[in-house]
Amino acid sequence: MKKTALFLALTVPALAQAEKIEIDMPDFYGKLNLTVQNANEDGNSFSEVKSNASRVGIKGKGELNHGLTAIYKIEYETNPDDGDKGGKTFTQRNTYAGIKSDYGTVQVGLFDTPLKKLQKKVDLFNDLEGDIKNVITKSDNREENSVQYTSPKFAGLQLKVDQIASEDKTSARKDATSTSLTYTRGNYYVGVAYDSKVEANTTDVLRAVAQAKVAGAQIGVLWEEQDKDGDKSEGWLLSAAYKLGGVKLKAQHGESEINNAEGANTTSVGADYKLGKGAKAYVYYTENDFRAKKDTNYAGVGIEYKF
Repeated sequence: MKKTALFLALTVPALAQAEKIEIDMPDFYGKLNLTVQNANEDGNSFSEVKSNASRVGIKGKGELNHGLTAIYKIEYETNPDDGDKGGKTFTQRNTYAGIKSDYGTVQVGLFDTPLKKLQKKVDLFNDLEGDIKNVITKSDNREENSVQYTSPKFAGLQLKVDQIASEDKTSARKDATSTSLTYTRGNYYVGVAYDSKVEANTTDVLRAVAQAKVAGAQIGVLWEEQDKDGDKSEGWLLSAAYKLGGVKLKAQHGESEINNAEGANTTSVGADYKLGKGAKAYVYYTENDFRAKKDTNYAGVGIEYKF
């Protein structure tokens, strides 16, 4: 009897505390982004239907004890154009669990590096043929085995530090880090990020961005330097957008020697038309000029639904 009383005295308070843990029902979300385009590659012209990072996922949060909040996300890319990506119907995107407090957020899993996230909305043709990863950079990475700390915003400043584990003593890449510092004030945003060994043991990357929104216009600039075995190469991008009623006109141009050692430049123009909440139609044209191989160009129309 005494043992039972002692057991109850110890467990009932713990159970009472446990009842305070309330994980909210997860939010189901997704995005379908499909384009029909004419492509010209290596002198050959052809038409194609493409899915541009279409995805589904669940995310949520919940209040824990001690003023903590649980956060989580599970996201997968899907391909509604043909149902296949490298033999798979679904491929993993940002997936993590974490804890948020007044002192910042810690998350663990697979997700975009701080350097990749730094670009914000500077790349106006993200996920399309004009995406900066196709000409400007090699460092828009989503890394597995990551532990990231994100500080609270203090006077507009925010720090992110991502530690990426090698997982294996024989791994070709040792532990890597990606760090960013951003400043946001009203319609102005600037930031700098640095990757150490994310691409490879002997590769470091420095990126800086700035973005401003004024009177319906948005201007953005991105600069990046890659240091590989002491050999440095650079790339840059300038973008602009202007809202005119329900239409958003946009254009961007950039040049880089990072993706192509001989050098290349990319130019994109387009327009988005808002169809309703979470829905838009758009048109675009992208031309990529390479010094060491044939140029490519793409013209297309697309539709995007967010839910």
